[in-house]
Amino acid sequence: MPAEEHPLVQLLKRDQRYRLEAYQFVREGLDYAQRVLGMGISRSSRRGERPTGESHLSGQELSEALRRFAIEQFGFMAKWVLNSWGIHSTSDFGELVYNMIAVNLMRKSETDRREDFDDVYDFDEAFVRQFQIHRPG
Repeated sequence: MPAEEHPLVQLLKRDQRYRLEAYQFVREGLDYAQRVLGMGISRSSRRGERPTGESHLSGQELSEALRRFAIEQFGFMAKWVLNSWGIHSTSDFGELVYNMIAVNLMRKSETDRREDFDDVYDFDEAFVRQFQIHRPG
């Protein structure tokens, strides 16, 4: 009896737009958002009380966390690295997240939509312009 394929292997076969590193980046970025940035943590958890439910991030919040994570990890090379993995816009973050939802590697709330990731920010603005050096006039 053949062993069942890992869900990420299934995704890589089904949707070849993205590399394995793209999926790993999104999963690590979600952890970064929750652990480092404190995003998606319920108010009761912040006060030290027992959490009342699972943590959750909106598409916009996760996109912002992924921007910050990419800059922290890759600096001025962030856009190039993301592009090399098939990620060219925040819409791609949504595609990656919803691909992982489809194989039960991530979850969504009833109000979440794939479109929540569309046009959250421009990649050139987010990853390139802040690193440009301008000569004084």
